[in-house]
Amino acid sequence: MTQALPKLLTFNEFSEWYPNDGKRYELHKGVIIEMPPPTGSHEKVVAFLSRKLTVEFDRLNLPYGIPKTALVKTPTAESAYSPDVLLLNLNNLDNEPLFQKQSTVSQAASVPIVIEVVSTNWRDDYYNKFRDYEEMGIPEYWIADYAALGARKLIGNPKQPTIFVCELVDGEYQMTPFQGNTAISSPTFPQLNLTAQQIFDAAN
Repeated sequence: MTQALPKLLTFNEFSEWYPNDGKRYELHKGVIIEMPPPTGSHEKVVAFLSRKLTVEFDRLNLPYGIPKTALVKTPTAESAYSPDVLLLNLNNLDNEPLFQKQSTVSQAASVPIVIEVVSTNWRDDYYNKFRDYEEMGIPEYWIADYAALGARKLIGNPKQPTIFVCELVDGEYQMTPFQGNTAISSPTFPQLNLTAQQIFDAAN
């Protein structure tokens, strides 16, 4: 018996399908993925990071904003991600063909920083999204692994809570890990006053 392969969706089909049921969905290479409900600790880290970034871009009077829900569409794979924290450059949204109707960005110029707070599907953040955000050319990608869920080769053995700041250099991400009371170094916000431990403490 040959089994029929499930039909892969295009982004447009995914966008038309997307239900208004209060759940979050992503498209991974044409396959719809329902995102698991976040834990309270996860949401507290998201809220803390959103507040810290908002204070900084407001202080600098930059034309940035953090939407409640928006998708990042990758350039080649039929994928669309719903990041935990998506910093948008509002000045570039007029150039985004999908934003007005579908709240979706597809240009690196629209995304100064994207952050994924790691949960049980940690491989998505460390591998799939890492690759796709890199290919898209997003200049700065944070992986906030507050619960130390990632691979030992990445966060140590025994595993340690880690924040990775991935900076795009010559088309490739350079990953810098931050643990404990080490100050986070952000290329976008060089004066950001934030340590890895403050982020971890936000989860408690």
